[in-house]
Amino acid sequence: MTMVNGTKIMLLCAFLAFAVYGCQKMGMAQHGVNDDMTTEIKTKQVATFAGGCFWCVEADFEKLPGVVKVVSGYTGGQKDNPTYAEVSSGTTGHLEAVQVYYDPSRVAYENLLDFFWKHIDPTDAGGQFVDRGAQYRSAIFYHDDEQKRLAEKSKEAIGRSGAFQKPISTEILPFTRFYEAEAYHQDYYKTHSLKYKFYRHGSGRDQFLSEVWEKSKESVISEQRDVYKKPDDATLRKTLSPLQYKVTQKEGTEPSFQNEYWDNKKQGIYVDIVSGEPLFSSLDKYDSGTGWPSFTKPLESGNIVEREDRRLFVKRVEVRSKHADSHLGHVFRDGPKPTGLRYCMNSAALRFIPKDDLEKNGYGEYATLFDGKKE
Repeated sequence: MTMVNGTKIMLLCAFLAFAVYGCQKMGMAQHGVNDDMTTEIKTKQVATFAGGCFWCVEADFEKLPGVVKVVSGYTGGQKDNPTYAEVSSGTTGHLEAVQVYYDPSRVAYENLLDFFWKHIDPTDAGGQFVDRGAQYRSAIFYHDDEQKRLAEKSKEAIGRSGAFQKPISTEILPFTRFYEAEAYHQDYYKTHSLKYKFYRHGSGRDQFLSEVWEKSKESVISEQRDVYKKPDDATLRKTLSPLQYKVTQKEGTEPSFQNEYWDNKKQGIYVDIVSGEPLFSSLDKYDSGTGWPSFTKPLESGNIVEREDRRLFVKRVEVRSKHADSHLGHVFRDGPKPTGLRYCMNSAALRFIPKDDLEKNGYGEYATLFDGKKE
């Protein structure tokens, strides 16, 4: 966002001449942390991220459900009460950053981390997109030991994901103090939407993210198609029990309270009995009182397909697996918080993999979900 940067001025001029204004020329009086912040925001948990242009990072995070408010500002440097002009010059040690106030009952810190990685270039140590300099590099500022642990864990995971060919350079740093940016910069994508859109398009951020994650998504889908195959009908009849075949292939329903997993309290994941594709986690399982295994959300939403079902003359939502097209059960909107959903599944459509057996069964990537979790 350094409007004094020659590359950016050329980019913005190419789109619209009036969009090129030095932000520092229009900057408002600098303030510290906003003392007028509402009580609601103060009671929420906070996370701090740097991902280049804080206009963009703020705009992205404010679209995430469970996020209450995002504030643009500066952190990580030595100078007290820095101005935008000082930070953008690269002389203060501060980074452009955002503070994300979120409701942990609706969105977890892990979800914020995953969202962050998918909206930056974590391999760029010299800035982000057209914004160059250490003041625009990416970083995660942790507020406590748990945030540090989760941030380091997520950084390792993104490095192993194969989405990026270069090493991950995003730093994980202790949070010290956050200085709120000038009022002009807050909600810039709303208050100066036209200029923001021209800047964002010209920065190349969205083009980069689309290319990286579409390629990654296509690769994952291709691999899953190879791994999670549905056998032919003759094989299914040989390998499945009559009840498993009836439930998964003929949309049957097993008896309540008389099925394998309705009362299972062990830790692990549940996969499709036909294909093995991961579906649900014991961490999201709860006793719904219905006599069938129930979950508040899927483990892998990409492996779940929902369809309208009117077979009983009432509108319901059927749940099927993506790759095997197995009938699993139904989802209802009478579940507990935070999702309010009840994925009511048939045990006969599932296979349970205990946490200690995940690695040897080829599901080692999910083992860390249960670190520190007691039965």
